[in-house]
Amino acid sequence: MTTTPRTWASGETPTGATFNTEIRDQFNSMFDAWTTYTPGWTAATTNPVLGNGTLTGRYLKIGRTVYLSITLVGGSTTTWGAGAFAFAAPVASANSVVSYLGSARLSGGGSGDTWIGQASLGPNTTSINATFPVSATNTRASNMHATGPETHAAGSTLRLFLTYQAAT
Repeated sequence: MTTTPRTWASGETPTGATFNTEIRDQFNSMFDAWTTYTPGWTAATTNPVLGNGTLTGRYLKIGRTVYLSITLVGGSTTTWGAGAFAFAAPVASANSVVSYLGSARLSGGGSGDTWIGQASLGPNTTSINATFPVSATNTRASNMHATGPETHAAGSTLRLFLTYQAAT
């Protein structure tokens, strides 16, 4: 991860260690492995329970730019809750008027259908929604929930990717 660059004083003589911290390490952080984290998963009415499913997240933060990937795979004991789902980002977004959009892909565990949608993150928040068409015949968008865009079952897999500006 990058660090805040230091402020130099007039006449200061930099050392090898200072150059390593300020230049080499800053540059190398852009090529670091992504950091893993476990995203929170909530729903507007009743929270889901992961059970034996898996929920993983990875991100890379370079300066104030965050690259984020989340994967959810429902298990046989996953309960899907009620209401629109939200997933927690690892770093809050910038407080701007911009909402950040990324891509989302849902592979249905019961139907085998694939749904293409969007991941969205509003300003000054960590709450990500995955939005998909309401149904195969109604292409208006709705936030993903226990029965939308289809009823989820073991093997239902959500993948989302998002790039956004961090608050700090």
